[in-house]
Amino acid sequence: MKTITARQFATFIEACHRAAREHGLVRCNSGNISWRVDAERMLVTGTRTWLGDIRKEQVAVVRIRDGAVLNDCKPSAETPFHLGVLRARPDMNVVLHFQTPFVTTVASRVDAERLKFFVIPEIPYYIGEIAFVPFLLPGSEALGNAVTEALKTHDMVVLRNHGAVTVGTSFDDAILKASFFELACEIVVHAGDKLELIPKQHVELLLREPG
Repeated sequence: MKTITARQFATFIEACHRAAREHGLVRCNSGNISWRVDAERMLVTGTRTWLGDIRKEQVAVVRIRDGAVLNDCKPSAETPFHLGVLRARPDMNVVLHFQTPFVTTVASRVDAERLKFFVIPEIPYYIGEIAFVPFLLPGSEALGNAVTEALKTHDMVVLRNHGAVTVGTSFDDAILKASFFELACEIVVHAGDKLELIPKQHVELLLREPG
């Protein structure tokens, strides 16, 4: 098995810094990211790591097949759903769990499961329909299974009181989806009962376009 290169670690660390510092997708030690580096392994942020300041020793190397940790870093408690999603979605290479203010506000609403998010073209075009899972304890097997199941058929899932998880073919793809979803949730919050969605016929066209 090839050694994870210094360049691969640097690429992962730089993506974590961008997600936190440039795009504000996480605060302090909230959120986590994983990246499929090859067919057998992923890099994932270490437990309780501040993504904006993450260092190489805070990046865990984990075997995708069985979850074995291959270095001295303890991985994020949310590693079960990172593993589950990467196993279930060979078309995706990045999993990003984020807790931005408006996404988490929406996730905490009593009507969260019934909300619609097609308020800007980027949501149907880049993301598609949004999945939802009820509140389950962070790091639990139940949460890992629920997120994995939801992301088998969706690219974004809202977690009750716990932000959201998205997937991407690359870091840029995952960050783009998270950023546009935060914007959509901000619109939903500010618009309140005056929210108007994109007309259904246009949504259907956007959904059919390649993202």
